[in-house]
Amino acid sequence: MRVMAQMGMVMNLDKCIGCHTCSVTCKQAWTNRAGTEYVWFNNVETRPGQGYPRRYEDQDKWRGGWELNKRGRLKLKGGGRLKKMLGLFASPVQPELADYYEPWTYDYKNLVDAPLGDDFPVARPKSLITGEDTKVTWSANWDDNLAGTTEMGHLDPMVEKVRKESADKIKFEFEQTFMFYLPRICEHCLNPSCMASCPSGAIYKRVEDGIVLIDQDRCRGWRQCITGCPYKKVYFNHKTGKAEKCTFCYPRIEVGLPTVCSETCVGRLRYLGLFLYDADKVTEAASVPDDKDLYQAQLDVLLDPNDPAVVAAAREQDIPDDWIDAAQRSPVYALAKVYKIALPLHPEYRTMPMVWYVPPLSPIVDLLRDQGHDAEDHGNLFGAIDELRIPVEYLAELFTAGDSEMVTGVLKKLAAMRSYLRGISLGNDPDDSIPASVGMEGETMYEMYRLMAIAKYDERYVIPKAHVEQAHDLEELGCSLDFDGGPGMQDSPFGEASGVPTPVAVETFNALQQRQTSDAPGGRETLRGRVNLLNWDGNGVPEGMFPDQPRDDPQEYDHSDGEERR
Repeated sequence: MRVMAQMGMVMNLDKCIGCHTCSVTCKQAWTNRAGTEYVWFNNVETRPGQGYPRRYEDQDKWRGGWELNKRGRLKLKGGGRLKKMLGLFASPVQPELADYYEPWTYDYKNLVDAPLGDDFPVARPKSLITGEDTKVTWSANWDDNLAGTTEMGHLDPMVEKVRKESADKIKFEFEQTFMFYLPRICEHCLNPSCMASCPSGAIYKRVEDGIVLIDQDRCRGWRQCITGCPYKKVYFNHKTGKAEKCTFCYPRIEVGLPTVCSETCVGRLRYLGLFLYDADKVTEAASVPDDKDLYQAQLDVLLDPNDPAVVAAAREQDIPDDWIDAAQRSPVYALAKVYKIALPLHPEYRTMPMVWYVPPLSPIVDLLRDQGHDAEDHGNLFGAIDELRIPVEYLAELFTAGDSEMVTGVLKKLAAMRSYLRGISLGNDPDDSIPASVGMEGETMYEMYRLMAIAKYDERYVIPKAHVEQAHDLEELGCSLDFDGGPGMQDSPFGEASGVPTPVAVETFNALQQRQTSDAPGGRETLRGRVNLLNWDGNGVPEGMFPDQPRDDPQEYDHSDGEERR
């Protein structure tokens, strides 16, 4: 048993309101540079819908992920090493700009400089790629709130698959369908096909926490990783000629802070924590013949951090005790392995993704409520789950490789939790028959409710920090995706002629965390010698923002209000 640690995320889809705050803050932090205009490390899709890029789940076309060869061994769907080397200088199989969208801005200058006339001036859309006038026809979430689904809903690969596999042809009408939001980031897989597809060896999986990153110095822009990733979460920077992807905000993770998308999530639907897994069993688990067995095989790879044998093996692998403690308190382990209500996205790709999802119960609850039924009664909910076969089948195609019974079991647990806690909230005695009907005990169900509904900040984010002996490696660690002048990129950080790169340092994040969790305004001592406007929370005035006057100068400068005083 070779124990390794893996940072993971769980998203509760019932809580997502589709506000896109996570997408905007992620873009501001990571992809606000030239060459990344169309890049969204985090995006929120409306389902049913085509997704971003369009129909990325159609692996018959994009050839992403893994498949089994005739001998039952894993091979890349896009071809092995020999095939990739022979076609190295050919264009890889990847989405085109039209499958993403042509990023645009608006001609705001025309609004200001247009001469006086009878017509009201307009701001025409301008392409950020060509600079010419363009017509907006697609974007990262064109399916938002089912817009246009009556015309394009049939293009959703999951809808196509459900139609083909159903005994009766399903009529896809707006009035008969359901809707939910699906936030997506890089899955940071245990068996990443993007890493296996890279001819340069630029993509690597960090030993300490399993985060998958791209070495910008080694990347040669072959773009085979874009083909290899079945989730299409690797992007090509057309300015630098390098591949880029979600970094799981590793500079924040290293100092115990959650990812930007998690920190800014309005619905508080994201959980971060540590998994312990047996690295020796990954290939075996990803190679099971039946796609429907992949979910359980992935669960079997995850180790119980409370097992003394696992703890002993983890210590032998030099995993620190505080990391083991974090794994024991991990909310993602509890949701995925203990309560078994979080599911991986498309396990049939055999990449063993480490971003998990709690499927939405809302479509069923909303339907019962609209029909005048008691939407919280477990009898009504259980019956509705059994009858609403189309949503369950659709969810099964997303999360369990088509195993509807597994999804039904998860939805019944969520429905039982609603009914059980509703009774307690109304002052009734706990009805232990409700959790028993889904194979749980009342105490366990209450713990699950507490984690999902009222968990505090430090319960949702259990993130072990990097150790002091590793601090010197992190001190001057500047991520190449933070600015245009990073390793392997151009020479102008934060745009043209804007100074020198500011390293991402541990004390910067510690100071920021202290300022954000303190009730008192931040003083000048907090960030002495550092001015980091990108990470500044606007609370107080960091030292260095304004120049200090010499002591013998009769005029002093009041930093608090920006006015001179004597």
